[in-house]
Amino acid sequence: MTDETSPVTVGDIAHGRSGDKGNRVNIGVVADTPAAYDRLIEQLTADRVAAYFEGLVDGAVERYELPNVHAVNFVCEDALDGGGQASLRYDTQGKTYAAALMEYKLPGREGDND
Repeated sequence: MTDETSPVTVGDIAHGRSGDKGNRVNIGVVADTPAAYDRLIEQLTADRVAAYFEGLVDGAVERYELPNVHAVNFVCEDALDGGGQASLRYDTQGKTYAAALMEYKLPGREGDND
C-alpha cells in the first residue's frame, strides 16, 4: 500500500492493457481505488504519456476519462510504424505499451518531502 504523497509507478496503483487500432495504440489504465483514479487524472496527462513514449509515438496522444469505472484511455496516433503487417517493429500490435506505461513514475503529490 502506498500513501497518496509518495512517488509511485502507475503499476503500483493501476492495471493496464493495450493493443493496436491500425497505426494507433490504445492504452487502457484502470485505477485500483478511487483515490488512485484521482491521482491518475492529476498526474498521468496526455502530454506526459507523449513525452514518455517519445521516439515511439510520432503523433498526438489523446486521453479519455472514464470516471464511472475509474479508468483512463490513451489513444496514441502514429505509434506502430504503419501498423500491423506494414511495421517492422517487434511489437506490431502495441501489446507492450501498457506494460511500459506501468513503469512510468508518478511524482509525489504536494506535501511530499522528496
